[in-house]
Amino acid sequence: MSILMILFTLLAGVTLSAQSSVNGTFSRKAGTIETTFLTMLTGFIFLTIIIIFFGQGNILGVLSAPKWQLSAAFLGTMYLLLTVIAVPRIGVVATNIAAISGQLAISMVIDHFGWFNSLVVDLDWKRLVALIFMIIALYFIYQGNKRSNAEINS
Repeated sequence: MSILMILFTLLAGVTLSAQSSVNGTFSRKAGTIETTFLTMLTGFIFLTIIIIFFGQGNILGVLSAPKWQLSAAFLGTMYLLLTVIAVPRIGVVATNIAAISGQLAISMVIDHFGWFNSLVVDLDWKRLVALIFMIIALYFIYQGNKRSNAEINS
């Protein structure tokens, strides 16, 4: 089952990068906020249909959930909006590396302190080195994108 979850997660990463690229291009025609809205609306309609036919949870549980947990919807929308803004300006790879670096950084803090009932995992030098390498990769990818863009525009 763990291998299957890793494969699902890899597929999720593929779809996320494809979505970032398509949304970034689409936003040039429709606008940033409009593209984000269309994506969220489409997701709403798609998930409504999935819930109607396959849902087994309690959608009204949202009313009794702690209010801080509802921030997840806002955070997801902000992620989408910020990637739609970033992709046309810095490219898909730089946007995704930056997002992953941000995810790693805050994930290390969340794990270290056990926030949100997560597993407590000590912050060690190996994790910090991994994050530093991601940031170095982001720097080189961004510099390469700037150089390529300058060559195209000249």
